[in-house]
Amino acid sequence: MIRAKIDDRLELKFRELAMKRFGYSKGAISKAVEEAILMWIKFVERESIVFEGDPVEVIDGILSEIDMDSVELQHKIKDIWVSTAVN
Repeated sequence: MIRAKIDDRLELKFRELAMKRFGYSKGAISKAVEEAILMWIKFVERESIVFEGDPVEVIDGILSEIDMDSVELQHKIKDIWVSTAVN
């Protein structure tokens, strides 16, 4: 079982499209989630990028010049991701 917290607007759009695609019956959301995960797996498996090294050091270097605390940064990243995902 997978549990995930996603943006409310993204969830609403996902539910709407899942029900349009799979019907307004029990199991429509599960079918849509499975389809989305399968598509994501296929997409990621085609990537040839393999990261080697310490991810913490890389992230620390990328974020070294950003002048905001971690909570502000999390909110900003979430807003950017949601606006990109919804569009």
